[in-house]
Amino acid sequence: MDADDADAGGGPRERILAATAKLLAEGGREAASTRAVGAAAGVQAPTIYRLFGDMRGLLDAVAAEGFAAYLSSKTDRQPTADPVEDLRAGWDLHIGFGLANPALYLLMNEPRLGDTAAPPAAVAGEKVLATHIRRIAEAGRLRVSEERAAHLVQAAGLGTTVTLITMPADRRDLELSALAREAVIAAITTDTPAATSPGPVTAAVTLRAVLPRTTVLTDPEQRLLEEWLDRIADPAT
Repeated sequence: MDADDADAGGGPRERILAATAKLLAEGGREAASTRAVGAAAGVQAPTIYRLFGDMRGLLDAVAAEGFAAYLSSKTDRQPTADPVEDLRAGWDLHIGFGLANPALYLLMNEPRLGDTAAPPAAVAGEKVLATHIRRIAEAGRLRVSEERAAHLVQAAGLGTTVTLITMPADRRDLELSALAREAVIAAITTDTPAATSPGPVTAAVTLRAVLPRTTVLTDPEQRLLEEWLDRIADPAT
């Protein structure tokens, strides 16, 4: 590793990341060109390409760093005894981050078609959401499969945030977020655990969530039971 790759403060990598984040915040995606980043960071274009591969690699790195800071703000909040309330808090943090960092948020959630791997920041966000959904399932309060619940929350959260970002600030309807949040929560959760509100789907979702804790089944038996539970939890698949 040469001096340009050093992670110590003030190295080329850190200056490039900071310059790119600043350009994104001030002028959006179009402002973060190779020339503009190089000038702001005091480096030549070959240094950017050597450290990040290309502009896509650089933008992914900026998004990952920004999202790491976001995740820190989320994980600082300790889980409560109510996983549904924790999901509400996570939704509000998600919306707040997007509105405070619109260019970075849009970059983090830029669609990629085909076989292109999802941005690291998006993968990290999906893991956080999956944890919220799993806790609701373990509490017996998830009425759909974990996968469907996560997709619905993700789609609604992304759509709501982008809609609010594109609204003029003086006409931004923040109540839209609360309405969307409660509609999604009503669609995926129950008011009471499955034990007091029996039903095959909710029961299957709950058992599927806690199945990894069991040790009495062989691996083939566990995989078979997982398949059966998934079919009960989401008959459409």
